[in-house]
Amino acid sequence: MAIINTAAAEALIRDAVVEEVFQNPIEESYFMRLARRLPTAAAGTETLKVVDSLPMTYWVNGETGQKQTTAMSWTKEKIKFEELAAIVPIPENVLEDADVDIIGEVIPRLREAIGAKVDAVTFMGKDRPDSFPLGIVQMARQAGNNVAPDATNGITYDKLLAVGGLFNKVEESGAYVSDVVASLSARAALRGIKDQQGMPIFKTDMQGATPYALDGAPVHFPRNGGFDPSIAQMIAGDFNLAVYAIRKDVDVRIFTEGVVQNPDGTIAYNLMQNDMIALRVTFRFGWAVPNAASPVNPDRILVPFSYIEPATAQTTYAATFTVYNAAHNLVNGATVTVDGARLKTNASGVAVFNLPNGSYKYTAKLGGDKLGEGTFTVNGAAATITVGSAS
Repeated sequence: MAIINTAAAEALIRDAVVEEVFQNPIEESYFMRLARRLPTAAAGTETLKVVDSLPMTYWVNGETGQKQTTAMSWTKEKIKFEELAAIVPIPENVLEDADVDIIGEVIPRLREAIGAKVDAVTFMGKDRPDSFPLGIVQMARQAGNNVAPDATNGITYDKLLAVGGLFNKVEESGAYVSDVVASLSARAALRGIKDQQGMPIFKTDMQGATPYALDGAPVHFPRNGGFDPSIAQMIAGDFNLAVYAIRKDVDVRIFTEGVVQNPDGTIAYNLMQNDMIALRVTFRFGWAVPNAASPVNPDRILVPFSYIEPATAQTTYAATFTVYNAAHNLVNGATVTVDGARLKTNASGVAVFNLPNGSYKYTAKLGGDKLGEGTFTVNGAAATITVGSAS
């Protein structure tokens, strides 16, 4: 028997199209949400005045004891600004034929991509421009604020809140934890933590939303792609002690003429000839952890951040500094600074940093005297840097 089936009438059947564009929620930078924003910068470099050393007082021994002198010093820390940018070429015919506002869809995602890059460089030190400081994870690593997960149970209550745990590492620097930033996979670890009666500590009932907080500090779970769980599972710290400034906020412009070049200089698109537009977004940003001297952290060596490592910790290599003075003697107590992280040399004039592959800048000082400065590279092996000379 003959019928008019779907195949026969396919040309006459109209598809129903849902107008909504289905997509994940847009999330901008968590670092910029938590850290302290400075006023918009008026120049390409921002100078911060930071307490470098504190005064001391002394007991006067008896009525005829001699009173001692003391001093206080300040230093300048620089915030250098770097630019994030992207160009989105779009044929004009595509814009005319689309049922949705393509430009309106793209711009929020570009803002999200900016936030992800900011989080990746500040939290993880990824894709770090040469002028930027180490990421928070790398700073915490130099201060010994890395916490290895339990070999059997991963993230446990003790690894978070007990002596030697995530919070204790921050508190040893003289700071309080204001916030915790964690990977989405860490939520399962938190849900698995139980009290002494075997009850989950992060769930009060099966209906209400779970309030994720640790010792009063809220826990945030970024979903913008900037938090890399292969580098850290959780980061805790006083985010009020991290600062950032914006030289130029997100700027979006549409160009109808001009050319878009490939990295090798060849022309990818000629906008006028190819009947295209180009959507360009730019953003200039800089940040720092000033880490001012305090009674608990007089040498500015400790860091107000800590982190829990993944099951397999990020690979780092020893960068060993040996520091001599102008008299060719080994220097005890010299401050070696590598892109914002500081260590003191020991009695043998040695300070050891643990760094992932990359290029770094250093300075070595004793008090206000500069002993040396330069650059070095870590590339799959330990590095040895000698400041000054033995003869």
